[in-house]
Amino acid sequence: MPDQRNRRRPPAARPADPARSAALEVLRLVRTEDAYTNLALPAVVARHGLDTRDAGFATELAAGTIRRQGTYDAILAACIDRPLRKVELAILDLLRLGCHQLLAMRVPTHAAISSTVDLARAKSGQGGAGFVNAVLRSVARRDLDAWVAEVAPDPSASRDARMDHLAIKHSHPRWVVDLLDVAAPDDDIDALLAADNVPPKVTLVARPGRCEVSELPGTPTTFSPYGVVLEGGDPSRIPAVAEGRAGVQDEGSQLVALALASAPLEGRDERWVDLCAGPGGKAALLAALAAQRGAGVLAVEQHVHRAGLVRRAVTDLDGATPGVIGVLTADGTQPPIAAGSVDRVLVDAPCTGLGALRRRPEARWRRSPDDLLTLVLLQRRLLASALDLVRPGGVVLYATCSPVRAETGEVVASTIGGRDDVTLEDVRPLLPGVTRADGPLPGTAQLWPHVHGTDAMFLALLRRS
Repeated sequence: MPDQRNRRRPPAARPADPARSAALEVLRLVRTEDAYTNLALPAVVARHGLDTRDAGFATELAAGTIRRQGTYDAILAACIDRPLRKVELAILDLLRLGCHQLLAMRVPTHAAISSTVDLARAKSGQGGAGFVNAVLRSVARRDLDAWVAEVAPDPSASRDARMDHLAIKHSHPRWVVDLLDVAAPDDDIDALLAADNVPPKVTLVARPGRCEVSELPGTPTTFSPYGVVLEGGDPSRIPAVAEGRAGVQDEGSQLVALALASAPLEGRDERWVDLCAGPGGKAALLAALAAQRGAGVLAVEQHVHRAGLVRRAVTDLDGATPGVIGVLTADGTQPPIAAGSVDRVLVDAPCTGLGALRRRPEARWRRSPDDLLTLVLLQRRLLASALDLVRPGGVVLYATCSPVRAETGEVVASTIGGRDDVTLEDVRPLLPGVTRADGPLPGTAQLWPHVHGTDAMFLALLRRS
Protein backbone atom coordinates (compact mmCIF):
# COMPACT_ATOMS: atom_id res chain seq x y z
CA MET A 1 0.00 0.00 0.00
CA PRO A 2 1.48 3.40 -0.96
CA ASP A 3 2.78 5.55 1.85
CA GLN A 4 0.39 8.52 2.18
CA ARG A 5 2.49 10.44 4.69
CA ASN A 6 4.73 12.22 2.18
CA ARG A 7 2.02 13.06 -0.32
CA ARG A 8 1.68 16.86 -0.56
CA ARG A 9 -1.66 18.31 0.44
CA PRO A 10 -3.04 21.67 -0.66
CA PRO A 11 -2.68 24.34 2.00
CA ALA A 12 -5.70 24.83 4.21
CA ALA A 13 -7.87 27.71 3.05
CA ARG A 14 -7.66 30.76 5.25
CA PRO A 15 -10.99 32.12 6.47
CA ALA A 16 -12.32 35.09 4.57
CA ASP A 17 -12.01 38.44 6.33
CA PRO A 18 -15.42 39.41 7.87
CA ALA A 19 -15.24 43.08 6.87
CA ARG A 20 -14.40 42.23 3.26
CA SER A 21 -17.07 39.53 3.24
CA ALA A 22 -19.59 42.12 4.38
CA ALA A 23 -18.52 44.55 1.66
CA LEU A 24 -18.84 41.82 -0.97
CA GLU A 25 -22.34 41.01 0.28
CA VAL A 26 -23.35 44.66 -0.10
CA LEU A 27 -22.08 44.67 -3.69
CA ARG A 28 -24.11 41.56 -4.41
CA LEU A 29 -27.28 43.02 -2.89
CA VAL A 30 -26.89 46.25 -4.84
CA ARG A 31 -26.30 44.33 -8.06
CA THR A 32 -28.90 41.58 -7.77
CA GLU A 33 -31.66 43.08 -5.59
CA ASP A 34 -31.45 46.78 -6.47
CA ALA A 35 -30.57 47.51 -2.84
CA TYR A 36 -29.41 50.96 -1.82
CA THR A 37 -25.88 51.00 -0.47
CA ASN A 38 -26.64 53.20 2.53
CA LEU A 39 -29.61 51.04 3.52
CA ALA A 40 -27.96 47.67 2.92
CA LEU A 41 -24.79 48.46 4.86
CA PRO A 42 -26.20 48.71 8.42
CA ALA A 43 -28.06 45.41 8.13
CA VAL A 44 -25.07 43.58 6.62
CA VAL A 45 -22.68 45.04 9.20
CA ALA A 46 -24.98 43.87 12.01
CA ARG A 47 -25.34 40.41 10.46
CA HIS A 48 -21.57 40.00 10.30
CA GLY A 49 -21.14 41.29 13.86
CA LEU A 50 -18.51 43.87 12.89
CA ASP A 51 -17.02 46.20 15.48
CA THR A 52 -16.76 49.94 14.84
CA ARG A 53 -13.39 49.75 13.09
CA ASP A 54 -14.36 46.87 10.79
CA ALA A 55 -17.73 48.47 10.10
CA GLY A 56 -15.96 51.63 8.92
CA PHE A 57 -13.63 49.59 6.72
CA ALA A 58 -16.54 47.64 5.19
CA THR A 59 -18.47 50.85 4.58
CA GLU A 60 -15.62 52.55 2.74
CA LEU A 61 -14.80 49.38 0.80
CA ALA A 62 -18.38 48.76 -0.37
CA ALA A 63 -19.46 52.34 -1.05
CA GLY A 64 -16.09 53.32 -2.52
CA THR A 65 -16.04 50.33 -4.84
CA ILE A 66 -19.52 51.07 -6.14
CA ARG A 67 -18.71 54.76 -6.49
CA ARG A 68 -15.52 54.13 -8.50
CA GLN A 69 -16.79 51.13 -10.45
CA GLY A 70 -16.48 52.82 -13.85
CA THR A 71 -12.82 53.64 -13.34
CA TYR A 72 -12.02 50.17 -12.07
CA ASP A 73 -13.82 48.49 -14.96
CA ALA A 74 -11.72 50.46 -17.45
CA ILE A 75 -8.57 49.32 -15.63
CA LEU A 76 -9.72 45.72 -15.36
CA ALA A 77 -10.54 45.67 -19.07
CA ALA A 78 -6.87 46.48 -19.73
CA CYS A 79 -5.74 43.59 -17.50
CA ILE A 80 -8.06 40.83 -18.73
CA ASP A 81 -7.80 39.13 -22.11
CA ARG A 82 -11.54 38.94 -22.68
CA PRO A 83 -14.44 41.42 -22.48
CA LEU A 84 -15.66 42.14 -18.96
CA ARG A 85 -19.16 41.02 -19.95
CA LYS A 86 -17.75 37.49 -20.17
CA VAL A 87 -16.37 37.58 -16.62
CA GLU A 88 -18.64 36.01 -14.03
CA LEU A 89 -20.37 38.84 -12.17
CA ALA A 90 -19.48 37.44 -8.74
CA ILE A 91 -15.81 37.39 -9.76
CA LEU A 92 -16.10 40.91 -11.16
CA ASP A 93 -17.38 42.07 -7.76
CA LEU A 94 -14.27 40.59 -6.16
CA LEU A 95 -11.96 42.21 -8.68
CA ARG A 96 -13.57 45.61 -8.11
CA LEU A 97 -13.13 45.20 -4.35
CA GLY A 98 -9.48 44.38 -4.90
CA CYS A 99 -9.01 47.39 -7.15
CA HIS A 100 -10.42 49.75 -4.55
CA GLN A 101 -8.08 48.43 -1.89
CA LEU A 102 -5.08 48.63 -4.20
CA LEU A 103 -5.79 52.01 -5.77
CA ALA A 104 -7.80 54.07 -3.30
CA MET A 105 -7.32 52.75 0.24
CA ARG A 106 -4.34 52.58 2.55
CA VAL A 107 -4.14 48.80 2.33
CA PRO A 108 -0.70 47.26 1.66
CA THR A 109 -0.48 45.59 -1.73
CA HIS A 110 0.13 42.10 -0.37
CA ALA A 111 -2.78 42.40 2.05
CA ALA A 112 -5.16 43.73 -0.61
CA ILE A 113 -4.33 40.86 -2.98
CA SER A 114 -4.11 38.00 -0.48
CA SER A 115 -7.31 38.94 1.37
CA THR A 116 -9.25 39.24 -1.88
CA VAL A 117 -7.86 35.93 -3.10
CA ASP A 118 -8.90 34.30 0.19
CA LEU A 119 -12.39 35.69 -0.31
CA ALA A 120 -12.45 34.44 -3.91
CA ARG A 121 -11.37 30.98 -2.75
CA ALA A 122 -14.11 30.88 -0.14
CA LYS A 123 -16.79 32.05 -2.60
CA SER A 124 -15.67 30.61 -5.96
CA GLY A 125 -13.11 27.91 -5.32
CA GLN A 126 -9.47 27.58 -6.32
CA GLY A 127 -10.03 28.42 -9.99
CA GLY A 128 -11.64 31.74 -9.20
CA ALA A 129 -8.93 32.50 -6.65
CA GLY A 130 -6.17 31.94 -9.21
CA PHE A 131 -7.84 34.24 -11.74
CA VAL A 132 -8.37 36.98 -9.14
CA ASN A 133 -4.75 36.68 -8.01
CA ALA A 134 -3.37 37.03 -11.55
CA VAL A 135 -5.57 40.03 -12.44
CA LEU A 136 -4.94 41.94 -9.22
CA ARG A 137 -1.19 41.47 -9.58
CA SER A 138 -1.49 43.17 -12.96
CA VAL A 139 -3.56 45.98 -11.44
CA ALA A 140 -0.93 46.49 -8.73
CA ARG A 141 1.73 47.43 -11.31
CA ARG A 142 0.52 51.05 -11.39
CA ASP A 143 -1.13 53.57 -9.12
CA LEU A 144 -4.51 55.13 -9.90
CA ASP A 145 -3.21 58.22 -11.69
CA ALA A 146 -0.94 56.15 -13.90
CA TRP A 147 -3.78 53.81 -14.79
CA VAL A 148 -6.11 56.68 -15.68
CA ALA A 149 -3.40 58.19 -17.88
CA GLU A 150 -3.14 54.84 -19.68
CA VAL A 151 -6.79 53.83 -20.11
CA ALA A 152 -8.54 57.22 -20.51
CA PRO A 153 -8.36 59.22 -23.76
CA ASP A 154 -6.12 62.27 -24.02
CA PRO A 155 -8.35 65.11 -22.77
CA SER A 156 -6.65 67.66 -25.02
CA ALA A 157 -7.53 65.82 -28.25
CA SER A 158 -11.15 67.02 -28.54
CA ARG A 159 -14.23 67.79 -26.49
CA ASP A 160 -15.44 64.21 -26.90
CA ALA A 161 -12.07 62.91 -25.74
CA ARG A 162 -12.17 65.26 -22.74
CA MET A 163 -15.66 64.05 -21.75
CA ASP A 164 -14.57 60.42 -22.14
CA HIS A 165 -11.49 61.14 -20.04
CA LEU A 166 -13.58 62.71 -17.28
CA ALA A 167 -16.04 59.81 -17.38
CA ILE A 168 -13.24 57.32 -16.69
CA LYS A 169 -11.26 59.53 -14.32
CA HIS A 170 -14.27 60.32 -12.12
CA SER A 171 -16.28 57.13 -12.69
CA HIS A 172 -19.47 58.59 -14.17
CA PRO A 173 -21.40 57.28 -17.19
CA ARG A 174 -20.60 59.42 -20.21
CA TRP A 175 -24.22 60.54 -20.66
CA VAL A 176 -24.23 61.82 -17.08
CA VAL A 177 -21.00 63.74 -17.67
CA ASP A 178 -22.56 65.43 -20.71
CA LEU A 179 -25.67 66.52 -18.78
CA LEU A 180 -23.70 67.79 -15.80
CA ASP A 181 -21.27 69.63 -18.06
CA VAL A 182 -24.16 71.64 -19.51
CA ALA A 183 -25.50 72.44 -16.03
CA ALA A 184 -22.26 73.12 -14.12
CA PRO A 185 -21.24 76.78 -13.76
CA ASP A 186 -17.97 78.31 -14.96
CA ASP A 187 -16.57 75.15 -16.55
CA ASP A 188 -16.59 73.49 -13.12
CA ILE A 189 -17.34 70.00 -14.41
CA ASP A 190 -14.03 68.51 -13.21
CA ALA A 191 -14.56 69.84 -9.67
CA LEU A 192 -18.21 68.77 -9.65
CA LEU A 193 -17.45 65.20 -10.72
CA ALA A 194 -14.64 64.98 -8.16
CA ALA A 195 -17.02 66.17 -5.42
CA ASP A 196 -19.48 63.42 -6.35
CA ASN A 197 -16.84 60.90 -5.27
CA VAL A 198 -16.22 62.39 -1.82
CA PRO A 199 -18.37 60.62 0.80
CA PRO A 200 -20.42 63.28 2.61
CA LYS A 201 -20.39 63.60 6.37
CA VAL A 202 -23.64 62.99 8.19
CA THR A 203 -25.67 66.18 8.64
CA LEU A 204 -28.32 66.48 11.35
CA VAL A 205 -31.26 68.85 11.68
CA ALA A 206 -32.77 70.07 14.92
CA ARG A 207 -36.52 70.35 14.34
CA PRO A 208 -37.40 73.79 15.74
CA GLY A 209 -39.73 73.87 18.70
CA ARG A 210 -38.86 70.26 19.43
CA CYS A 211 -35.07 70.35 19.67
CA GLU A 212 -32.38 72.95 20.21
CA VAL A 213 -29.31 72.89 17.97
CA SER A 214 -27.18 72.89 21.12
CA GLU A 215 -28.47 69.39 21.91
CA LEU A 216 -26.75 67.98 18.86
CA PRO A 217 -23.04 67.14 18.71
CA GLY A 218 -21.09 68.43 15.74
CA THR A 219 -20.20 71.59 13.88
CA PRO A 220 -22.92 74.09 12.86
CA THR A 221 -23.80 74.00 9.19
CA THR A 222 -22.82 76.96 7.04
CA PHE A 223 -26.28 78.07 5.86
CA SER A 224 -29.03 76.32 7.80
CA PRO A 225 -29.57 77.63 11.35
CA TYR A 226 -30.88 74.23 12.40
CA GLY A 227 -28.13 71.94 11.11
CA VAL A 228 -24.92 70.41 12.43
CA VAL A 229 -22.31 68.26 10.72
CA LEU A 230 -21.61 65.12 12.71
CA GLU A 231 -17.92 64.29 12.99
CA GLY A 232 -18.52 60.58 13.57
CA GLY A 233 -20.52 57.97 15.40
CA ASP A 234 -23.98 56.49 14.96
CA PRO A 235 -26.61 59.26 14.72
CA SER A 236 -29.34 56.91 15.94
CA ARG A 237 -27.61 56.87 19.33
CA ILE A 238 -28.11 60.61 19.79
CA PRO A 239 -31.12 61.05 22.12
CA ALA A 240 -32.82 63.80 20.10
CA VAL A 241 -32.56 61.71 16.91
CA ALA A 242 -33.81 58.56 18.64
CA GLU A 243 -36.77 60.54 20.00
CA GLY A 244 -37.68 62.02 16.61
CA ARG A 245 -36.97 65.59 17.66
CA ALA A 246 -34.03 65.74 15.26
CA GLY A 247 -33.13 63.83 12.14
CA VAL A 248 -30.51 63.11 9.52
CA GLN A 249 -30.91 65.56 6.63
CA ASP A 250 -28.58 67.10 4.08
CA GLU A 251 -28.20 70.85 4.47
CA GLY A 252 -29.51 71.40 0.95
CA SER A 253 -32.75 69.63 1.83
CA GLN A 254 -33.03 71.74 4.97
CA LEU A 255 -32.72 74.87 2.85
CA VAL A 256 -35.55 73.70 0.58
CA ALA A 257 -37.96 73.43 3.51
CA LEU A 258 -36.75 76.71 5.01
CA ALA A 259 -37.18 78.56 1.70
CA LEU A 260 -40.79 77.47 1.38
CA ALA A 261 -41.55 78.37 4.99
CA SER A 262 -39.80 81.77 4.66
CA ALA A 263 -41.54 82.91 1.48
CA PRO A 264 -43.60 86.07 2.20
CA LEU A 265 -47.34 85.50 2.21
CA GLU A 266 -50.27 87.85 2.66
CA GLY A 267 -53.45 86.71 4.32
CA ARG A 268 -54.18 83.21 5.54
CA ASP A 269 -51.23 80.92 6.28
CA GLU A 270 -52.66 77.76 7.81
CA ARG A 271 -52.55 74.89 5.33
CA TRP A 272 -49.31 73.58 3.85
CA VAL A 273 -48.85 70.56 1.58
CA ASP A 274 -45.78 68.42 0.90
CA LEU A 275 -46.88 66.84 -2.36
CA CYS A 276 -44.11 64.20 -2.69
CA ALA A 277 -43.38 63.65 0.99
CA GLY A 278 -41.56 60.33 1.17
CA PRO A 279 -39.44 59.44 3.05
CA GLY A 280 -40.43 62.35 5.28
CA GLY A 281 -37.40 64.46 6.18
CA LYS A 282 -38.66 67.69 4.62
CA ALA A 283 -42.20 67.04 5.87
CA ALA A 284 -40.90 66.69 9.43
CA LEU A 285 -38.98 69.97 9.25
CA LEU A 286 -41.92 71.76 7.63
CA ALA A 287 -44.26 70.42 10.32
CA ALA A 288 -41.98 71.75 13.06
CA LEU A 289 -41.89 75.17 11.42
CA ALA A 290 -45.65 75.16 10.77
CA ALA A 291 -46.47 74.21 14.36
CA GLN A 292 -44.73 77.35 15.60
CA ARG A 293 -47.15 79.46 13.53
CA GLY A 294 -50.33 77.57 14.21
CA ALA A 295 -50.26 76.06 10.71
CA GLY A 296 -50.26 72.41 9.68
CA VAL A 297 -48.76 70.23 6.96
CA LEU A 298 -50.62 67.67 4.91
CA ALA A 299 -48.07 65.15 3.63
CA VAL A 300 -48.96 63.35 0.39
CA GLU A 301 -47.10 60.23 -0.71
CA GLN A 302 -48.20 57.83 -3.42
CA HIS A 303 -46.40 54.69 -2.26
CA VAL A 304 -47.67 52.88 0.83
CA HIS A 305 -44.23 51.96 2.15
CA ARG A 306 -42.89 55.49 1.79
CA ALA A 307 -46.05 56.92 3.35
CA GLY A 308 -45.27 54.74 6.35
CA LEU A 309 -41.78 56.27 6.51
CA VAL A 310 -43.36 59.73 6.46
CA ARG A 311 -45.63 58.84 9.38
CA ARG A 312 -42.63 57.60 11.32
CA ALA A 313 -40.65 60.76 10.56
CA VAL A 314 -43.38 63.15 11.74
CA THR A 315 -44.42 61.20 14.85
CA ASP A 316 -42.94 61.73 18.32
CA LEU A 317 -42.13 58.85 20.65
CA ASP A 318 -45.38 59.54 22.51
CA GLY A 319 -47.37 59.24 19.27
CA ALA A 320 -47.98 62.98 18.81
CA THR A 321 -47.67 64.61 15.38
CA PRO A 322 -47.23 68.34 16.04
CA GLY A 323 -47.77 70.52 13.00
CA VAL A 324 -49.20 67.66 10.93
CA ILE A 325 -52.72 67.72 9.46
CA GLY A 326 -52.31 64.19 8.19
CA VAL A 327 -50.37 61.77 5.96
CA LEU A 328 -52.28 60.94 2.82
CA THR A 329 -51.45 57.97 0.58
CA ALA A 330 -52.36 59.40 -2.81
CA ASP A 331 -51.06 60.32 -6.25
CA GLY A 332 -49.63 63.84 -6.09
CA THR A 333 -50.71 64.53 -9.67
CA GLN A 334 -54.36 64.04 -8.67
CA PRO A 335 -54.58 64.47 -4.89
CA PRO A 336 -58.02 64.53 -3.22
CA ILE A 337 -57.51 68.11 -2.08
CA ALA A 338 -59.76 71.00 -3.08
CA ALA A 339 -58.30 73.31 -5.70
CA GLY A 340 -57.23 76.68 -4.38
CA SER A 341 -57.41 75.56 -0.74
CA VAL A 342 -53.69 75.50 0.15
CA ASP A 343 -51.38 78.32 1.23
CA ARG A 344 -47.95 76.74 0.63
CA VAL A 345 -46.97 73.67 -1.42
CA LEU A 346 -43.66 71.88 -1.68
CA VAL A 347 -43.01 69.82 -4.80
CA ASP A 348 -39.82 67.88 -4.07
CA ALA A 349 -40.22 66.00 -7.30
CA PRO A 350 -38.98 62.49 -8.12
CA CYS A 351 -35.92 62.95 -10.31
CA THR A 352 -32.79 61.23 -11.61
CA GLY A 353 -31.02 62.00 -8.32
CA LEU A 354 -27.89 63.07 -10.19
CA GLY A 355 -27.34 65.82 -7.65
CA ALA A 356 -27.03 63.36 -4.78
CA LEU A 357 -24.43 60.97 -6.16
CA ARG A 358 -22.16 61.54 -3.12
CA ARG A 359 -24.58 59.69 -0.85
CA ARG A 360 -26.20 57.39 -3.41
CA PRO A 361 -23.22 55.84 -5.19
CA GLU A 362 -25.27 53.24 -7.06
CA ALA A 363 -27.61 55.81 -8.66
CA ARG A 364 -25.19 56.70 -11.45
CA TRP A 365 -25.18 53.07 -12.65
CA ARG A 366 -28.95 52.51 -12.30
CA ARG A 367 -30.23 55.47 -14.23
CA SER A 368 -30.33 55.62 -18.03
CA PRO A 369 -31.07 58.40 -20.51
CA ASP A 370 -34.48 56.80 -21.09
CA ASP A 371 -35.46 57.60 -17.49
CA LEU A 372 -35.22 61.31 -18.09
CA LEU A 373 -38.27 61.78 -20.34
CA THR A 374 -40.52 59.75 -18.03
CA LEU A 375 -39.40 61.75 -15.01
CA VAL A 376 -39.74 65.12 -16.76
CA LEU A 377 -43.34 64.37 -17.76
CA LEU A 378 -44.11 63.42 -14.15
CA GLN A 379 -42.39 66.54 -12.82
CA ARG A 380 -44.49 68.76 -15.07
CA ARG A 381 -47.71 67.09 -13.93
CA LEU A 382 -46.75 67.42 -10.27
CA LEU A 383 -45.89 71.11 -10.61
CA ALA A 384 -49.13 71.80 -12.48
CA SER A 385 -51.05 69.96 -9.75
CA ALA A 386 -49.38 72.03 -7.04
CA LEU A 387 -50.21 75.28 -8.81
CA ASP A 388 -53.86 74.23 -9.02
CA LEU A 389 -53.94 73.42 -5.29
CA VAL A 390 -52.53 76.70 -4.06
CA ARG A 391 -54.81 79.67 -3.44
CA PRO A 392 -54.35 83.04 -5.16
CA GLY A 393 -51.41 84.69 -3.42
CA GLY A 394 -50.09 81.33 -2.22
CA VAL A 395 -46.69 79.93 -3.11
CA VAL A 396 -45.24 76.73 -4.56
CA LEU A 397 -41.63 75.71 -4.15
CA TYR A 398 -40.44 73.33 -6.85
CA ALA A 399 -37.25 71.42 -5.96
CA THR A 400 -35.21 68.54 -7.33
CA CYS A 401 -32.03 66.83 -6.17
CA SER A 402 -30.80 67.07 -9.73
CA PRO A 403 -29.10 69.94 -11.56
CA VAL A 404 -30.03 68.56 -14.99
CA ARG A 405 -31.58 71.38 -17.01
CA ALA A 406 -34.41 69.22 -18.35
CA GLU A 407 -35.55 68.55 -14.77
CA THR A 408 -35.05 72.07 -13.43
CA GLY A 409 -35.42 75.24 -15.47
CA GLU A 410 -37.06 73.54 -18.43
CA VAL A 411 -39.79 71.98 -16.26
CA VAL A 412 -40.54 75.33 -14.66
CA ALA A 413 -40.51 77.24 -17.95
CA SER A 414 -42.72 74.74 -19.78
CA THR A 415 -45.22 74.52 -16.90
CA ILE A 416 -45.76 78.23 -16.38
CA GLY A 417 -45.42 79.14 -20.04
CA GLY A 418 -49.03 78.25 -20.75
CA ARG A 419 -50.45 79.92 -17.62
CA ASP A 420 -51.24 83.57 -16.96
CA ASP A 421 -51.91 83.05 -13.24
CA VAL A 422 -48.38 82.20 -12.09
CA THR A 423 -45.35 84.38 -11.44
CA LEU A 424 -41.78 83.11 -11.01
CA GLU A 425 -40.27 84.94 -8.02
CA ASP A 426 -36.69 85.24 -6.81
CA VAL A 427 -35.96 82.44 -4.36
CA ARG A 428 -32.39 83.51 -3.65
CA PRO A 429 -33.21 86.07 -0.92
CA LEU A 430 -34.73 83.15 1.01
CA LEU A 431 -31.28 81.52 1.14
CA PRO A 432 -29.31 83.97 3.30
CA GLY A 433 -25.55 83.66 3.04
CA VAL A 434 -25.70 81.44 -0.04
CA THR A 435 -23.68 82.78 -2.97
CA ARG A 436 -22.73 81.39 -6.40
CA ALA A 437 -26.13 79.73 -6.59
CA ASP A 438 -27.77 81.26 -9.67
CA GLY A 439 -30.07 78.77 -11.33
CA PRO A 440 -30.79 78.30 -15.04
CA LEU A 441 -33.75 80.73 -14.93
CA PRO A 442 -33.63 84.23 -13.43
CA GLY A 443 -34.54 84.05 -9.76
CA THR A 444 -34.03 80.30 -9.42
CA ALA A 445 -31.25 78.77 -7.32
CA GLN A 446 -28.91 75.85 -7.84
CA LEU A 447 -26.80 74.44 -5.00
CA TRP A 448 -23.65 72.42 -5.71
CA PRO A 449 -21.63 69.88 -3.72
CA HIS A 450 -18.30 71.37 -4.84
CA VAL A 451 -19.38 74.95 -4.03
CA HIS A 452 -21.79 74.71 -1.09
CA GLY A 453 -21.03 71.29 0.34
CA THR A 454 -24.66 70.21 -0.17
CA ASP A 455 -26.46 67.96 -2.58
CA ALA A 456 -27.10 69.72 -5.91
CA MET A 457 -30.59 70.94 -5.02
CA PHE A 458 -32.54 73.13 -7.45
CA LEU A 459 -35.13 75.59 -6.10
CA ALA A 460 -37.78 77.68 -7.86
CA LEU A 461 -40.47 79.78 -6.15
CA LEU A 462 -43.77 80.33 -7.93
CA ARG A 463 -46.70 82.46 -6.78
CA ARG A 464 -50.30 82.03 -7.86
CA SER A 465 -52.02 85.26 -8.83
